[in-house]
Amino acid sequence: MTDKYSPDSLQVFVFEGAPVRGEIVNIRDSWQAILARKDYPTAVKKILGDLVAAGVLLCGTLKFNGSMIIQAQGNGAIRLLVLECNEHLVIRATAKLNDDIDLSSLADDANLSDLINPDGMGRLVITLDPADRQPGQTPYQGIVALSDNGEPVKSVAEAITLYMRDSEQLETRLWLASDEESCGGLLLQRLPNMGGQLNMDDAVAAEGWTRLQTLSDTVSNSELLNLEPKVLMKRLYLDESVHHGVRSFDERPIQFGCRCSRLKVADMLKMLGEEEVNSILIEKDAVETNCDFCGQVYIFDAVDCKQIFASTTIVDAVKQPPKSKH
Repeated sequence: MTDKYSPDSLQVFVFEGAPVRGEIVNIRDSWQAILARKDYPTAVKKILGDLVAAGVLLCGTLKFNGSMIIQAQGNGAIRLLVLECNEHLVIRATAKLNDDIDLSSLADDANLSDLINPDGMGRLVITLDPADRQPGQTPYQGIVALSDNGEPVKSVAEAITLYMRDSEQLETRLWLASDEESCGGLLLQRLPNMGGQLNMDDAVAAEGWTRLQTLSDTVSNSELLNLEPKVLMKRLYLDESVHHGVRSFDERPIQFGCRCSRLKVADMLKMLGEEEVNSILIEKDAVETNCDFCGQVYIFDAVDCKQIFASTTIVDAVKQPPKSKH
């Protein structure tokens, strides 16, 4: 018998017996939406799915209005992985592959180092972009290398753990799983022992952190992929709940959403410049672009492009609905 689950939800909880917070995420519908118009190799899907689950878990720890963007950059078969998640847990993600590499030869179990960081020059970039950011204000950005003391980082979980340690000075552990149907993850984060309800003897706090990691190490990929977060939380920490207490919060829904629009593409063409756009029109009848995240195709013919540069606004260029090739 398989436990039923509510697709696409995040469960946040805190432990009464240690200054530790936890989160469990399970994503199915939104993951399917991300993959709907993509044909990634199996290994790429696995790494991207891990990043999606990790990104939602990290976003769940934040208290701000805006978007968090995680990028893993390198020179391997994958040039770029991107996950974007906002405060409402609306997500989108994509992978940009290296056309110079024969992707058909990728092993299904290739790891993060194999795929994105074969030369040791890869890096992880996390950007926090507040919704109320003022013009000229720079978003917060943290960058870490995809290596630890010269050793390559082999998984998304290791990369995020390294980032949280070096950039945020927070002890964090992640357990991630993904396949073609769903992705899921578990996060534990040790909170500062600074008084109040979570204040306790340092030795007790340290023992609690170790104990909870040991319990979490028993989680299986199958559980992460198939169980509702609340069910998995109770299964993993039943003994902890009985002896120390676990306080959970309402599950938060997750959904796929893309912010692309004809208006934004027109604005991009205007920034590209009239000369460059006209050079494209000389070769082709129209400028065509598609969204890396959702696959939506936008087509601007010569008249559309002329309107973009003839007016101080680009409203006229977006009156037509997007021409889709779906």
